[in-house]
Amino acid sequence: MTNAEPQSVLYIAEFIDGPLEGETERRVLLGGTFEERVGMVAAVEGLESLFWYNAIDSREVQGQLHVRYRFDRGDSDPVEASEEND
Repeated sequence: MTNAEPQSVLYIAEFIDGPLEGETERRVLLGGTFEERVGMVAAVEGLESLFWYNAIDSREVQGQLHVRYRFDRGDSDPVEASEEND
């Protein structure tokens, strides 16, 4: 008997743009399906911000479900680079 979770309950979320561009994360399928919209908290220049991402497509890669998410700028906290020096 093994303690490993079956791959069928997990999927890989791929963030294709926005502040989390290039990041991936293992997520749990809810009710056997992936989330259409996810909120992610991340620190940008030391401040925690909430970023919303929407699923745009999914595919299977070597038996593992991968879902690509696109950044929803309108519903997310603003991302602005500060040019001030401390």
